[in-house]
Amino acid sequence: MHKLLILIFGLVIASCSQVTPPEACLPLPSKEQLAWHQMEMNAFVHFTTNTFTDKEWGYGDESPAVFNPDTVNTDQWVSVLKETGFKGVILTCKHHDGFCLWPSEYTDHTIAKSPYLNGNGNIVKQLRESCTAQDMKFGVYLSPWDRNRSDYGQPSYIEYYRNQLKELFNAYGPVFEMWFDGANGGDGYYGGAKEERRIDKQKYYDWPTTLDLVREIQDDVIFFSDAGPGVRWCGNESGFVNETCWSTITPDTLYAGKGGIEHLLSTGSEDGTAWLPAEVDVSIRPGWFYHASEDSLVKTADELFDIYLTSVGRGALLLLNIPPDRRGVFHENDVASLKAFKAKLDETFSNNYAKDATILASNVRGGSSDYCATNLIDSNRDTYWCTDDNVIGSTIEVALKHETQLNYLVLQEYIELGQRIKKFSVEVYQNGNWKSIANATTVGYKRILPLNGVKADKLRVVIEDAKACPVISTLGIY
Repeated sequence: MHKLLILIFGLVIASCSQVTPPEACLPLPSKEQLAWHQMEMNAFVHFTTNTFTDKEWGYGDESPAVFNPDTVNTDQWVSVLKETGFKGVILTCKHHDGFCLWPSEYTDHTIAKSPYLNGNGNIVKQLRESCTAQDMKFGVYLSPWDRNRSDYGQPSYIEYYRNQLKELFNAYGPVFEMWFDGANGGDGYYGGAKEERRIDKQKYYDWPTTLDLVREIQDDVIFFSDAGPGVRWCGNESGFVNETCWSTITPDTLYAGKGGIEHLLSTGSEDGTAWLPAEVDVSIRPGWFYHASEDSLVKTADELFDIYLTSVGRGALLLLNIPPDRRGVFHENDVASLKAFKAKLDETFSNNYAKDATILASNVRGGSSDYCATNLIDSNRDTYWCTDDNVIGSTIEVALKHETQLNYLVLQEYIELGQRIKKFSVEVYQNGNWKSIANATTVGYKRILPLNGVKADKLRVVIEDAKACPVISTLGIY
């Protein structure tokens, strides 16, 4: 009886001594945003009359007859993208010129009036089916600006725009991301008016009503624009976010097309009120649409790798545009570059030296194994290391099996509990002393920090400042 009481008492004490997880550091990502982060790389596909007129922005007076690809092989698009590491594809269903890649019932300015497949073509349907067959996520771009519509700038155009969104979401869903930008208003054909039209970019579209309409059809879609509300623009089309990049921002004063906010979008806000991560949109070519004159100007594997480091490697998502050529396929030069880029990614990040290392932390929350440093190298992003609530300054020390050339450090915060880290540094042990080799600020979903080939058998990460106790799920050394 005495032994039984001791056992029960021990179980009660053990139960009472369980260490609670840290409180969330608000704001937090939604489950849809978490899934979006984990995609890491998606593709953009720009394809319309511009492909055949050699323009970037069509004026709106292009005849549908110019759209006449030899064959459109969307299976090739998707297979190349999947092979080279992309998880989703977003199609320019309608660009600023107003030409629709599906036979919309609300306008004659569509693929149905083109010679492609004798007017029976439907690129949106083709790509949707290829995505379904190859397990690729499908997204849509529908330009809010329409240089073809005679009623652009009037309330009736908003009804037209919303009707087309209904068509796309009802006929070609599910859609993982709806993309719209801030290019709104200016000169255009406008049904023959050939004039300049300006709209109130903040109020004309009544975006809250439009997005609510889409949510009624599909409530888990991610909305992209300067101001989200799902994910935000990165502030440039050059392939990077700033080295300090918060996934949080206060969206109250943002709207699509607002000027002077590029730096804010690239950096985010430490004290932002909404989780609104950055998406880096950039083209594999100088232009967004195919131009034969750019066949020799396709970004190399090394250039794409550098973009990966300054986008995904700084906590953002990479949206890389690959424009089909006039045949309706990805050009051989683009395909070769994508495959070489994927090979470089695989080669660089194939061998994680931290997996077989000894790892220790200066503080472990409550001394509990639930939060110990080994969680950082267990290949499970749902486990994490964290410190006690009152401990910000802390270190993670990694002892490798032998001296190794160190090229990259990868860290991932457990963002389900928020983005926290504000400043950290990296040191290596050489000649009996710790030597600082890198300094950085934010981590977020993923941070890839170049270590420039330094040789060492010990490395430590020093957390210097954070919004709350650090919570890190992954550490990799390559």
